[in-house]
Amino acid sequence: MKEHVKRASLAVIFALIVLTCGRTAISAGSRTPPLITAAIDKNALITLASNTRPEAKAANDRGAVADDMAMDHMMLQLRRAPEQEQGLEKYLDELENPKSPNYHHWLTAQQVGERYGLAGQDLAKVTGWLQSHGLTVNQVYPNGVVIDFSGNAGEVREAFHTEIHNLEVNGEEHIANMSDPQIPAALAPAVVGVVSLNNFMPRPMNQPRPAYSVDDGMQLVVPADLATIYDFNPLFAAGYSGQGQTIVVIEDTDVYSTADWTTFRTTFGLASAYPEGSLSQVNPADCTDPGVNSDDVEAAVDVEWASAAAPNAAIELASCANTTTTFGGFIALQNLLNASRTPPAIVSISYGECEAESGAAQNAAFNLLYQQAVAEGVSVFVSSGDEGAASCDVGSGNATHGIGVSGLTSTPYNVSVGGTDFGDTFADTSITYWSSANGTTYGSALSYIPEIPWNDSCASGLISSFLGYSTAYGSSGFCNSLRGEEGFLNTIAGSGGPSGCASGTPTSDGVVSGSCAGYPKPSWQSVLGNPSDGVRDIPDVSLFAANGVWGHYYVVCFSDVSNGGSLCVAAPNTWAGFGGTSFAAPIMAGVQALINQRTGSRQGNPNPSYYALANTEYGTTGSASCNSTLGNGVASSCIFYDVTQGDMDMNCTGTQNCYTPSGTNGVLSTFNSEYQPAYPATTGWNFATGIGTVNAHNLVMAFGTAGPTPSPTATPKSSASPTATAIRTAKPTSTATRTATATPTPTSTPTAVPKSLKITPLAEKFGKVKVGKVKSVTLTLSNPAKNGSPIAFGNPMMTVSAASPQVFGFPRSVTNCPARLLPKEKCELNVQFAPASQGAVSSAVTIFDNAENAPQVIPLQGTGK
Repeated sequence: MKEHVKRASLAVIFALIVLTCGRTAISAGSRTPPLITAAIDKNALITLASNTRPEAKAANDRGAVADDMAMDHMMLQLRRAPEQEQGLEKYLDELENPKSPNYHHWLTAQQVGERYGLAGQDLAKVTGWLQSHGLTVNQVYPNGVVIDFSGNAGEVREAFHTEIHNLEVNGEEHIANMSDPQIPAALAPAVVGVVSLNNFMPRPMNQPRPAYSVDDGMQLVVPADLATIYDFNPLFAAGYSGQGQTIVVIEDTDVYSTADWTTFRTTFGLASAYPEGSLSQVNPADCTDPGVNSDDVEAAVDVEWASAAAPNAAIELASCANTTTTFGGFIALQNLLNASRTPPAIVSISYGECEAESGAAQNAAFNLLYQQAVAEGVSVFVSSGDEGAASCDVGSGNATHGIGVSGLTSTPYNVSVGGTDFGDTFADTSITYWSSANGTTYGSALSYIPEIPWNDSCASGLISSFLGYSTAYGSSGFCNSLRGEEGFLNTIAGSGGPSGCASGTPTSDGVVSGSCAGYPKPSWQSVLGNPSDGVRDIPDVSLFAANGVWGHYYVVCFSDVSNGGSLCVAAPNTWAGFGGTSFAAPIMAGVQALINQRTGSRQGNPNPSYYALANTEYGTTGSASCNSTLGNGVASSCIFYDVTQGDMDMNCTGTQNCYTPSGTNGVLSTFNSEYQPAYPATTGWNFATGIGTVNAHNLVMAFGTAGPTPSPTATPKSSASPTATAIRTAKPTSTATRTATATPTPTSTPTAVPKSLKITPLAEKFGKVKVGKVKSVTLTLSNPAKNGSPIAFGNPMMTVSAASPQVFGFPRSVTNCPARLLPKEKCELNVQFAPASQGAVSSAVTIFDNAENAPQVIPLQGTGK
């Protein structure tokens, strides 16, 4: 036997001795009964059904991998005894019951294992069986239900009687087991299965802004807009901005550059107003650092927008590298919850994977992991998905697998966060809700804005009607029109639906069918609108998550230009733009951080409280005064805004939940024979948006009992102060294609904010100029700093405001300003006045840059004679 195997075996034996002794000391007389009672017979096998990826089929098979291919850090998910599971569920209920003596008496990972983990002798038998096949047991987690082990493909084949093959799927290389694993029948009472024997990893839930929209203009959403729309500002002014709180975002990558987070906070005024905010990156339990990979945009989204919602909180990015078969985010969360230190109070996860494709073991693993998190007082927020009701058709032009949800978000132990869009463009009321000018931190939202479900698809009833079609379906419907097929045939929308295949085996790949079963409906999910379907339904709550189809999207400082990013040196309208429920989840986690700050305690699963508050607001008929369509007319007392207009239906083909009366493209429907869209926004809870979106101030103040009162902070400057041109852009083009892997910019300290840009003269009067003649003036731009950061100009560097007639301008040929103006440097800008008619006119030049006094506005006046 190899020496490292001997050392690992001794470590595991020692851990089992400690675990067994610990249980005896804690609770004499309540010894965990053993589940493995029969002798292990290697010839008496049982199949672990529903644990083969649908892609593992002959058409994709490229042959077996080499026997010596390393398979590190696989996870064996174990099964509690039924009475243990019932006991844990009872305890979790008591944790949320203020009348219970166990109310908020959170457990440690060790206590979870001692009370509800497998018996020490069962753990010893399972680890011994793994080692008998040459596999290395790295650790038995303290929770007593997960074993981390490693080996190679040959050892896996021998132990689990399944071959690992190379696959080619849609041009991508993968590996996967070609049949369901088998184990000795004696182990079956204690083993759920291997969490994953493939490398089909969960996907990040973000969407770049598209090359199409129903409106030619774009309105960026920045932190100041978020604060105005969802009423964060009164909380911030009262001192509830996240002080003392930590939000952990789970990733399988590091951020591309920590300077991006700093630039984001500096540009949007968060750094100066909320200086306690911080960012750190950790690899829990010294797992392998993933470095930077193609998921780095997700990391940027999560750390920046969690900070936007709780700007004084500590943002911690917890990441581990993906192994051959295990998602790095899963390892990171497992290590956080089972480490000796206090687990995080709030976790945000922005990844997803089709519930009906994940496999029974992987679904069980996420369910039990979140369950442990709740027992430890951890609030888990997970993106609902970006595929409407078709989460098994990610990235497809059409839904073909019917109604399905993501297995990472469908458990009863997490808050599933869905996505909305703003409805002002559809209602032609944009001027009511957005200022024509930005504030000093680029905000322009004036109030709460009506919301609709986020839906980019031609199946959207709102899009099809806005563009002049009576229906989305049928041969004359929008989805079968030229414009519909060219620009709107997709499965991109905020997700929702019933849990359908958390367990069981589908008879059709990726389709809720066969013996599939969803998670049972939790007792707290009882509210107006939620169906009596007996299963867990998602989402729970929603926030804005659109990527631009109606002209609104989030701005992100993401400088990895090789992966669709943009240098954040100019005005934010030149930065990267995205949408996705990956924004909504960390923002909602930020709201929970403010709740935890106000109550002075962690809250575990906040869903029972959310739904209780929604029940009070909606009652049996709904709240007319909290209907989102009222926009700025909603009642000031609303905790949730009830989204009742629109749908998140998807276009589809085939026979799975697809209504196609005529034409090629149908729409996803709960019935094939009639139009029952999956799913519309309705009064109260609905599959499109859950219990709706939130008034952050009212939710925080209504949730639980207040703790110590914080010191108030200064009220942020108005987000609509008319000091700059509104951030509006022309219809966007598609995201840049990745061409190379960029090297992250090494940085360990925040980037300093450049001092003010000095302009001479500050204003210019041209006097009287003969019509048809040209008069010029030179403006001098200088960086007065003796040292420090350069001033970076935007693209465009400047604009001239509209004049009637348009007579002011500047020739670029006589502008010698570089992209970056170093300290003590100067440059010149030539402005011309060419009156086209008689009379006085005025205008202004606006300079875009990253200096403290940006943007700078130079008034211009002249008279044509």
